[in-house]
Amino acid sequence: MYPLKFSPILKSTIWGGNKIIPFKHLNSDQQQVGESWEISDVPGDESVVANGTDAGKNLTQMVQEYKGALVGESNYSRFNGKFPLLIKFIDAQDDLSIQVHPDDELAMKRHNSMGKTEMWYVIDNADGKAHLRSGLCKNITPEQYQQMIEDNTICDALADYAVKPGDVFFLPAGRIHSIGAGCFIAEIQQTSNITYRIYDFNRKDKNGNTRELHTELSKEAINYSVEPDYRTHYTPCKDQPVDLVSCQYFTTSVYNLSECMTIDYSELDSFVIYICMEGACTIKDNEGNNIEMQAGESILFPATTQNLEVTPHGEVKFLETYV
Repeated sequence: MYPLKFSPILKSTIWGGNKIIPFKHLNSDQQQVGESWEISDVPGDESVVANGTDAGKNLTQMVQEYKGALVGESNYSRFNGKFPLLIKFIDAQDDLSIQVHPDDELAMKRHNSMGKTEMWYVIDNADGKAHLRSGLCKNITPEQYQQMIEDNTICDALADYAVKPGDVFFLPAGRIHSIGAGCFIAEIQQTSNITYRIYDFNRKDKNGNTRELHTELSKEAINYSVEPDYRTHYTPCKDQPVDLVSCQYFTTSVYNLSECMTIDYSELDSFVIYICMEGACTIKDNEGNNIEMQAGESILFPATTQNLEVTPHGEVKFLETYV
């Protein structure tokens, strides 16, 4: 098999900005794009292959056809033939709603779905003005939580961070969170679209209606524990992988390369995804396939990949993630 690129699935939202269009080098009059779904197997939003002999097939069809050769034998069995990750770019011109996602057990019981653990990598921060919320900053009970929703004080219980490019946040299912105005991020998450909206700042749509809140559903889904710091700390380094997140759902590293590197995947029984955030490079796989990657692109390398030779065009920065 060969490396796969997919056509982006663009999502217009009331809070979206205009960074995704130039970032992804798209010719489009659609400026208020909140999300670009890069690689998705969510029903109704399946990514379509944009290159090679399989161009036009969607990701669901690709997994059905290639099975373990694409996703890895253990992954194919573990996830019942479903692609396990959803990759997005998100551009928030305004604050997104405060929300939480259920874990696997609760999501399966309520929605016959996987839960949603995710991570964020901040690409840009709108001239230093961006912020986001992650986790509780003080102990509250479920009853206090509900009261704070009703009296519009729930933000007082949330940890709020000013962010800069390169900041990383890991968000296990159950952690309250919100992407704030000015954030442009890459998001890696389980393949799930189950979101409980906790609070939306009493905003109204064009018809004067507030959006539905899921107070009762979210009350049981929230992890009420408090941690001193929810940011993922790491030391940036050039020309070597830097580990960011390792959990049962995905392992993610960041590469900032200015020289050629060969990356060995011979012992890995999984697909690998590269998400490019800066610069460009040429990538050659062990079968002799060459593919170009530039900022704004994501590439899926099948589980049959043994190694990749990455040659930067000057410099390149990308996330590597696999299961």
